[in-house]
Parts: sequence; structure tokens; C-alpha cells
Amino acid sequence: MNPVAERVRELVRPYAGKPSELIQALHRVQSALGYLPKEAQSVVAEVLGVPPSQVRGVVTFYHFFRTKPAGRHTIRVCLGTACHVRGAERVLSGLREELGVELGGTTADGKFTLEAARCLGCCGLAPVMMIDEEVYGKLDPKKARQIVRDFP
Repeated sequence: MNPVAERVRELVRPYAGKPSELIQALHRVQSALGYLPKEAQSVVAEVLGVPPSQVRGVVTFYHFFRTKPAGRHTIRVCLGTACHVRGAERVLSGLREELGVELGGTTADGKFTLEAARCLGCCGLAPVMMIDEEVYGKLDPKKARQIVRDFP
């Protein structure tokens, strides 16, 4: 058996035969691997006793599950009401262009993954983005691009 399948089997063993624990099992695997490759999804289905299509359906339905490796840093652009009104879509567009990725995508060098958030709780600084846990506010596309360029 290959090492990834073995590792996944070990991780989900506590949920064996418990289909109701699917989301918990997937969280556990993603925490360990960083994402949920197809091979891992197949092992989870087998161990829990659910069809692979059910696992795939859950993985693709919930936004917090990843099917591709994430970048070393995650950029989250707030698209909440205050940020939206103050130009978050333009900021997001500028970042997509700068990074060469769409939402959910990871840069070719593996440095950044670009995501959207419904609210980051920083409405007074709108529009905002976070890189990992650092908040950047009062953005425009030019400022957001420069922050990404200068990011270590």
C-alpha cells in the first residue's frame, strides 16, 4: 500500500464504519495532508463505508475543503457589505491579475492561495484583505498589488 493511503487509513480509523462522521474524518485528513487528494477521498469512503461519490459531494460542497495543495500564505479578500461598497471587487481583480490565479487558486510558485471571505470584521478599514493573520486595510488595487509584491 502506498504511504499516503496508509496515513489516511490510520487517520480515519477512529471513524471506521461511521458514515455520520464523514465531515470530521475529512477535516482530520485535511489537517494532516493540507488538502484532500482523490486518493485520500477514496480511502475515507472505504473506511467509513460510504460511496466515493458521497465523499466527493461533501468535499466539493463545503468551501473549507481543498482538493489541491494550498500556498504557503493565504490571502483572503473581504467581500462583505462595507468592503464591497468600497471597492473590494476591484481589489480582488487587481490581485487576480497580479498573482495570475482565480479565486481558490494557488500561484505557480506555491507562495499564495487567493480566497474570498464574507466578512473579516474590519469594516472600518474597508476594503480589507488578510495575508495569513495580518490585516491590511483601506486598500485599492494598486496598494494591494504592492503589498503582495513586497510580502516576504
